[in-house]
Amino acid sequence: MGKKINLSNDKKEELLREIEEHMKKPGPLMPILHEAQRIFGCIPVEVQKIVSHETGVPVAEINGVVTFYSSFTLKPKGDHIIGVCLGTPCYVRGAQTILDAVKTNLGIGVNETTEDGKFTLEAMRCIGTCGMAPVMSVDEDVFGEIDVTKAKKIISKAREL
Repeated sequence: MGKKINLSNDKKEELLREIEEHMKKPGPLMPILHEAQRIFGCIPVEVQKIVSHETGVPVAEINGVVTFYSSFTLKPKGDHIIGVCLGTPCYVRGAQTILDAVKTNLGIGVNETTEDGKFTLEAMRCIGTCGMAPVMSVDEDVFGEIDVTKAKKIISKAREL
C-alpha cells in the first residue's frame, strides 16, 4: 500500500499554474513533469491526464516519458529512501545478501514502500563510492563497507527519524 497520493484542488491548481507558465517556453513537457512530481510526490495516471489535457500531449506519450526516466515515479515514495548499491564492486562484496536482509527487515521488495509510508527500498546502480563497497544509503546519507549487521543498525536509526 504505502502512502496515498493527495490530489487536492490546491495541488491541482498549483500544477495548472506551473503548466501555464512552462507552456510559454520551448520544450515544456519535462519541466512540467518535474513540477508535477514535486507537487504530488509522484505522477500517477490521474496527474498525467491533467498534463495531457492542458498540453495536448497524448497520455500514452506522457506515460512513456514518466516510466522511462528513473527520476519520475507512478507511486508515492516513502518519507525515507533506502538504497542498496548493486554496482559491480558492491555486488562482488555481498550487496545482494545485504539487499535481501534489508527487504526482510522492512518487509517489502525493491521499489516498494512500507505500509506506514516511512520507507521505500531501491536497488541502485553505482553511486560512485566504489572504494567503500558495499554501500547503502538513507536519503542523502551514504554508508560504506556495510554488512548485514551494519545495515540492520542503519535501518534501526532511520526508524527514529
